[in-house]
Amino acid sequence: MDCVFIEGLEVEAIIGVLDWERTVEQRLLVDLDLGWDNRRPATSGALEDALDYAAVAGVARDCLREGRFHLLETAAEELASVLNERFGVTYRRIVLRKPGAVPGTKSVGVTIVRGGEA
Repeated sequence: MDCVFIEGLEVEAIIGVLDWERTVEQRLLVDLDLGWDNRRPATSGALEDALDYAAVAGVARDCLREGRFHLLETAAEELASVLNERFGVTYRRIVLRKPGAVPGTKSVGVTIVRGGEA
């Protein structure tokens, strides 16, 4: 299976369970691997046949900003659902990182894989 990927998408969002986390935006880093048959766009050279990176990034950013999630796990699940509904992407590997959330770490986060194999 072919994949389209977006790596290191930065999103400022309200996320967390602590009272102070509900009042400030925190930086999230998002990596997406999305199953997409690239043969048609490779042949046609047409953007409408491809999975539009900018559109996917915009939808991902909007989903995470508007969700005001408590948990990264919930945010990842919602993002997986939205990407499937909006773009018909059945395979989704989503990595959400929350840099600086735990002292002494570069970041913490979750990885989920939904859909068929890549």
